[in-house]
Amino acid sequence: MDTSNRIARTIATEISAQPGQVNAAVALLDGGATVPFVARYRKEATGGLDDTQLRNLADRLAYLRELEARRASILESIKGQDKLTDDLARAIASAETKATLEDIYLPYKPKRRTKAMIARENGLEPLLEGILADRSADPEALAKGYLSEAVEGTKQALEGARDILAERLTEDAGLLGNLRAFMQKEAFLTAKLVKGQEENGAKFSDYFDHRERWADVPSHRALAMLRASKEGVVTVDIAPDPEEGAERAERMVAARLECRTDGAGDVWLRKMAGWTWRVKLSMSMMFELLGDLRARAQDEAIAVFARNLKDLLLAAPAGARATLGLDPGIRTGVKAAVIDATGKVVATDTLYPFQPKNDTRGAQEAILRLIKGHGVDLIAIGNGTASRETERLVAETLKLLPADVKQPTKVVVSEAGASVYSASELAAREFPDLDVSLRGAVSIARRLQDPLAELVKIEPKSIGVGQYQHDVDQSRLSKSLEAVVEDAVNAVGVDLNTASAPLLAHVSGLGPGLAESIVAHRDSNGAFAARKELLKVARLGPRAFEQCAGFLRIRDGKEPLDASSVHPEAYGVARRIVKACGRDLRSIMGDSGALSGLKPEDFVDDSFGLPTVRDILSELEKPGRDPRPEFKTASFADGVEDIKDLKPGMVLEGTVSNVAAFGAFVDIGVHQDGLVHVSQLADRFVKDPHEVVKAGDVVKVRVTEVDVPRKRIGLTMRKDGGDSARSAKAERDAAPGAARGGPGGKGSNGGGRGPGKGPRGASSHSSKPAGKPDQPGAFGSALLDALKKK
Repeated sequence: MDTSNRIARTIATEISAQPGQVNAAVALLDGGATVPFVARYRKEATGGLDDTQLRNLADRLAYLRELEARRASILESIKGQDKLTDDLARAIASAETKATLEDIYLPYKPKRRTKAMIARENGLEPLLEGILADRSADPEALAKGYLSEAVEGTKQALEGARDILAERLTEDAGLLGNLRAFMQKEAFLTAKLVKGQEENGAKFSDYFDHRERWADVPSHRALAMLRASKEGVVTVDIAPDPEEGAERAERMVAARLECRTDGAGDVWLRKMAGWTWRVKLSMSMMFELLGDLRARAQDEAIAVFARNLKDLLLAAPAGARATLGLDPGIRTGVKAAVIDATGKVVATDTLYPFQPKNDTRGAQEAILRLIKGHGVDLIAIGNGTASRETERLVAETLKLLPADVKQPTKVVVSEAGASVYSASELAAREFPDLDVSLRGAVSIARRLQDPLAELVKIEPKSIGVGQYQHDVDQSRLSKSLEAVVEDAVNAVGVDLNTASAPLLAHVSGLGPGLAESIVAHRDSNGAFAARKELLKVARLGPRAFEQCAGFLRIRDGKEPLDASSVHPEAYGVARRIVKACGRDLRSIMGDSGALSGLKPEDFVDDSFGLPTVRDILSELEKPGRDPRPEFKTASFADGVEDIKDLKPGMVLEGTVSNVAAFGAFVDIGVHQDGLVHVSQLADRFVKDPHEVVKAGDVVKVRVTEVDVPRKRIGLTMRKDGGDSARSAKAERDAAPGAARGGPGGKGSNGGGRGPGKGPRGASSHSSKPAGKPDQPGAFGSALLDALKKK
């Protein structure tokens, strides 16, 4: 089987597809096509692989190609040593992972001068062979026959034989595979406090004396312990159970030597097998499993971040409505900015309703003036310091509006990453004459209108909806998050005549350079009247046009189909469908009744198959449809503005701000998110919190526990009203740290103003932190602090 077919078969099995589908997708991706384009417009070629399958395909393709390149390199190396046998070639060909491949290669891998090499040079390998051949003979007696000028005594001779034996065992692929499987099943991860680090490492206190099975360690606990180890607070070890496991491991090594008797040779070999395990193999296995644990934890952490980011980006937009953005502050004032329905800034101001000025009346007059002067329909209030105070000010101000003025809807919106954006080069180009502090208010207002369009201007890591994001591979994290942004932007589609360059940059086939060229062309020549005019943009050729055109929308242009996701290459099919209806294209679009009697099979031709025809019919029925949910908001309870106002039993409405492996954080408007532990998310067993909630969901919760000194809030979404909280607590106590998430740390969410959130009911948002991280507790303590840290 050649390399490409081997890869195709492997990936096909993993993503539940056929090798032919994989080969077709690989050819398209290798040819420069993007995942969104292949998923949407090449369904016939790939058999309908979706974007998730294609992302997994692309990731595995890179790994397996590296594996095949390494396989070829190893074969070449062993051939060059003239040591390649048929059995060895078969073993190399059948290796399915890099680890297995490297195990096989170990004996042939060029290495620095070792003790075993020196022992061989001193003529001690025959001594080892003699011990292995005659298990009844006394090894010490045999050793006397190998003394020389370089080997002065029997002890030195036997140590040389031991070194040769140990090297053989540590390079035995079969033994390594067996030990790896044993350790993966039986090993325990242990964390122990480093003496004198109690105070410095208080936030890691859950792991001062912690032990659990390696296979069961969840991502958040693994990353917490690894961080604690890196900071010198705890030592981490991975080993089998000391009472039974270590002895079993030694027996596995001895079994490789076929020690079956009580002869002096077998006794010596068993002893050397134990020495090899303790000194050599246990250490290498520990480091290998530690690496596997880190990789596994990183994979899960990156997946959680990506999933939360997707929910945030695809949150419901409030739409094209005049919006007043308020960036709360106390001493520095509340920054205000009004944007019109298109997102253009039309007015700004700074209000000082709080200390030291306490100009409440002046602030109210300014708000009323902005509302009446610009027809404000929405008020977006940032969720940082003084958010609830500002929200209360707005509520009182709205009562002063005349009856003939429409009352705007107030919504608390995430400030996540607003400060990062405000000080960015992009913001400076967008608002060269606007003070940095006022740019944040503009961003807050715009992300209410359209979270996706605004949040793409901020580096995903600055939005901070991940756990332990600084502890994972930053290159892999960035790649994963960029893929999420790309998929989200292309799933929604982009208005070609209003989109910013940062938004256009994520459209399939474009990028920052072409995005800037499109905006420059639009500024110089006016709005695009048709998609085909894109070909007039500098450096945008037919290949880029093919990739991007279907994801770009033109409203009220020359070609009605330009407002839909129908690709220009398929306009001919769309017109045949319209002709079959006997009506004008514009009257057909959006009229499901006119299309209901048509059979998709009647429009299939040599170029476009049934999947494409069905997509066209769906698009004609609902042209340019937005896959995002309907906009709605959460209502905070009056009089509940601080954690001290909370009492167990209260039923409140809030917005899911973040979802972790152990539960969901919910903003209930008290500047400190509460935790709904995974056991409290539903009246059934929930393995993954994402099965029940996602960032931005508006939910009803009941308060179960309030710890004011440590600023911890326990919530439940169960119908029993939290009566099962005791069982949840018992569950947490039985599995230390399960609901804690691990310690936070300075800058743990990557900058900005806190975790990524957005309008209540529209996207994820978060409160200001209550203080610096302290000892983890029952409500996700340290991770909660990390997620809230500004």
